[in-house]
Amino acid sequence: MQILATIAIVLVAVEHLYILYLEMFAWETLGKKTFKGSLPDELFKPTKTLAANQGLYNGFLAAGLLWSLTVSEPEWSSKIAIFFLSCVIVAGAYGAFSASKKIWFVQGLPALIALGLVLWSR
Repeated sequence: MQILATIAIVLVAVEHLYILYLEMFAWETLGKKTFKGSLPDELFKPTKTLAANQGLYNGFLAAGLLWSLTVSEPEWSSKIAIFFLSCVIVAGAYGAFSASKKIWFVQGLPALIALGLVLWSR
């Protein structure tokens, strides 16, 4: 079960590294394609700094999840993973409530599944 939990943590971390890239470096190109219909094209340029800030926070979430995998003490490794997965779940729930329900399925639900696997493998 530990291997499944590790794989799930890595997948959630990689997703958030992708979001970092999208929001920090590709907001006006790939961001337009990804969020087509959610935001008018003319708003991508003026919101570039705001998106980059959001991307940075997603990077912190990914870094925390990856850090949890490097901690050799199993109890602390799982506690760190639980904390950062919980942060992703809260962010996904808030995004679903405030912006789009799709955010829950893309971000929150995978983190919830990973959290379940981490708790089950303890």
